[in-house]
Amino acid sequence: MRFKAIVVVGNKKGKVGLGTGKASEVQAAVRKAALCAKRHMIRIPIVKGTIPHAVELKFKAAKIRLLPACEGTGIIAGGALRVILDQAGVKNVLSKRFGARNKLVNAQAAMLALKALRPVAGSIMEE
Repeated sequence: MRFKAIVVVGNKKGKVGLGTGKASEVQAAVRKAALCAKRHMIRIPIVKGTIPHAVELKFKAAKIRLLPACEGTGIIAGGALRVILDQAGVKNVLSKRFGARNKLVNAQAAMLALKALRPVAGSIMEE
């Protein structure tokens, strides 16, 4: 019997990573996933607490749409997408998920959608 872990790490200032790990013990799987997530961190642009522009992406069976939102909206997302956006430091965003209900596929689609964001004037891209 083996365990698979999916881990999201972020600094809440524009950097977020997703990793998976598999091992015969839960702790070992989580440790591997965390190491993988730290290795695969990406930077995303944040403008006034939201994303700079709308993005729509299809990955496998998942389709994700992210829209910028005004101050006070909060993170309107569910499941893996909410965790990833929170760890990235996005405060206000609207989202819609179509298709897949698989957490890993939705998380991977969310990471690709965030990677597709392009910085604009006034965006924060921290080291």
